[in-house]
Amino acid sequence: MIPEETGGPYPGDGTNNGVNGVANALILAGIVRSDIRASIAGASGVAAGITLTVKLQMVNVSAGCASLAGATVYLWHCDRDGQYSMYTSPITGENYLRGVQQADASGLVTFTSIFPGCYAGRMPHVHFEVYPTLAKASLAANRIKTSQFGFPTATLAEAYATSGYAASVRNLAAISYATDNVFSDGTALQIAAVSGSPAAGYVATLTVGVAM
Repeated sequence: MIPEETGGPYPGDGTNNGVNGVANALILAGIVRSDIRASIAGASGVAAGITLTVKLQMVNVSAGCASLAGATVYLWHCDRDGQYSMYTSPITGENYLRGVQQADASGLVTFTSIFPGCYAGRMPHVHFEVYPTLAKASLAANRIKTSQFGFPTATLAEAYATSGYAASVRNLAAISYATDNVFSDGTALQIAAVSGSPAAGYVATLTVGVAM
């Protein structure tokens, strides 16, 4: 089973406030989507960066790790500058890099995003919450798992050598998985397999086990 992890200070799931009041992306019109690079519901920003496709294979550890069709994932992460939409100035009015997706018949959810940056004090990571159904994914109290995943260090070095990620090079040099306050207890189930390149875009794949 994927480890339970903190949702951090920028979940945007209605459980805390941003500068504009309660930050809740789950209730935004259009939040159920696969491409999360653009803002929605009246906001118009688009996140720049290397294209990243995230594929999460949802499985039920209570049923022999059978594919979990219908499970729903809310996924979010920072932009290439280490900023979170809905919370971090100057993008408090944006809601990009947040989206909800329901697993298909094979238990797969797929998001198109950008490769996240590395901000001071954390290894680069992607947050997600798992809900039992799409109908229950509009209320954070219904989540059954909150977790995070990271990336191979070789991929991080390759991605951050490209234009637009200079700050991430400096921040990454000061942190490691061993010293990260989330991943320091082990990363065996939380490092995505990554293929691709900065030019072609990356594909990150992870099997996510939950109990249903």
